[in-house]
Amino acid sequence: MDGINRQWLLKKRPTGMVTLDDFAYKEAAIPRVNLNAGELLVKNLYFSFDPAMRGWMDDKPSYLPPAELNQPMRATAVAQVIDSGNPEIAKGSLVQGMFGWQEYAISKPNDLIPASLLPEDTPVTMALSIFGGTSFTAYFGLLNIGQPTAGDTVVVSGAAGATGSVVAQIARIKGCRVIAIAGGPEKCKWLKDSCHIDQVIDYKKDNTAKKLSELCPNGINIFFDNVGGEVLEAAIEHMAEKGRIVLCGQIANYNNQKPQPGPSNLMQVITRRVRMEGFIMIDFIDRIDEAMNDLITWVMEGKIVYREDIQEGFEHIPATFLRLFSGKNTGKQLLKLAEPS
Repeated sequence: MDGINRQWLLKKRPTGMVTLDDFAYKEAAIPRVNLNAGELLVKNLYFSFDPAMRGWMDDKPSYLPPAELNQPMRATAVAQVIDSGNPEIAKGSLVQGMFGWQEYAISKPNDLIPASLLPEDTPVTMALSIFGGTSFTAYFGLLNIGQPTAGDTVVVSGAAGATGSVVAQIARIKGCRVIAIAGGPEKCKWLKDSCHIDQVIDYKKDNTAKKLSELCPNGINIFFDNVGGEVLEAAIEHMAEKGRIVLCGQIANYNNQKPQPGPSNLMQVITRRVRMEGFIMIDFIDRIDEAMNDLITWVMEGKIVYREDIQEGFEHIPATFLRLFSGKNTGKQLLKLAEPS
């Protein structure tokens, strides 16, 4: 198969805020088509963008190895199979996997996240948004780490994002009183009017700590944290006894050149016997079917709504990633290259 494979490479590791200069455009040959057993040649159709990708760019130990320099930036995508060396995945099938910022890729059985078939009749974008990793993160983080019970007060930071909005809605489904923290009137209005969240704090306008005092007179039972920084410190100050803090993300700190000092009030965690626990969605990878069944039911019943922010064009891939850190995205950030043929 002749032709050009456009790629965006990780050129250098960011110092502080990630910039367009951290990536380099390259044109390479389309990968070979003499596939080994189990391999696939895929054409990427849609890319997913997540804050966690910023952490993959750093050269330090984590739950995944650092993304490699001068290679296509690691990223999840939905793709169409152009040629198959896997008898269980036919040519023309739609698959998802970590195929990287490039038009074509070879998927191998021993990849970090091997290619998997899209569930039958799943729309392409939904496989990366409401039925993708961010929703599984929300599901397991809230239900397994947070362990909500009806009547709990649940506070969610980054609540208008792909993960936070699903957390807030699952908490509502489970009979909890939900308080969402988001930035800007448009996002706050969507959370109240479309997601039917009880109370919303606009951190760009409101004093978050003061609003938590007003809205949580009996304390916070579960704080689901996607942000870190001052928001985490404010939540710790308002935790109820035996409360649970679910540490999912720290987007406020991802681009700092030097780590910020930790919360200054951790003594409250001790005196109020609060449990604070971090997690990674892949810890629950063997239970994805359970989460998928519940999510499909809730979406079909109209109990969970979601938004997709779809940019277009290969040339816009790095700029689309940067949208995550400026608050420009509204909903799950995706980018379209092509539709299935």
